[in-house]
Amino acid sequence: MAEVDFMSVLHKSTQRDYLARVNDNEYPKARAAELAKRFDYDYWDGDRRVCYGGYRYLAGRWEKVARSMVDHYDLPSSPKILDIGCGKAYLLYDFLKVLPDCQVYGIDSSEYAISNSKEEIRDRLTLGNAVNLPWPDNYFDLVISINTLHCLHANELNSALREMERVGKHNKYLCVESWRNQSEKANLLYWQVTCEAFNTPDAWQWWFKLTGYTGDHSFIYFE
Repeated sequence: MAEVDFMSVLHKSTQRDYLARVNDNEYPKARAAELAKRFDYDYWDGDRRVCYGGYRYLAGRWEKVARSMVDHYDLPSSPKILDIGCGKAYLLYDFLKVLPDCQVYGIDSSEYAISNSKEEIRDRLTLGNAVNLPWPDNYFDLVISINTLHCLHANELNSALREMERVGKHNKYLCVESWRNQSEKANLLYWQVTCEAFNTPDAWQWWFKLTGYTGDHSFIYFE
């Protein structure tokens, strides 16, 4: 297990006004979170004050992440790649640009996201939950989960980490939100709308050890 940063290149490119989000009159934090937790239109394509404000495919944005992962991991020919919490599957689509012979699979609990995913690979996506993955043991050559598992409550997180470990062979990577000091904790609380697992890096390491997760990881901080 190692800490490997694939995500800072995207996370740090976004400017955030933490106080504006938490103090908005039309979408106060509780209302924004209530809408976002449905993972429906408002979360993906609604007002920016709720979440993404229009989650559209941008050529090259996710390709750099996919390329970094392909360069880092020693994958076999025609590897099977699973994205847990794939959303609209833009990353999976860009994996095919970088590694045309790969077999991509995605799972997400949002029916809206899958219905509005990249049409070219929509038949590779499954509506489901991270706590019960419908694939056999050691099925995938690379399993990834980006900005998803921190949305789970403790009982679900326990199951999801064990499932991620179960279906992957060796190469696994997850990215979750975290905090190292009270400033980052406050910013995370102000900005997030779906987070349920507010863990420090040490607490995340405790979860990994508890569940037997052996893959790589990285943390997103709201500095």
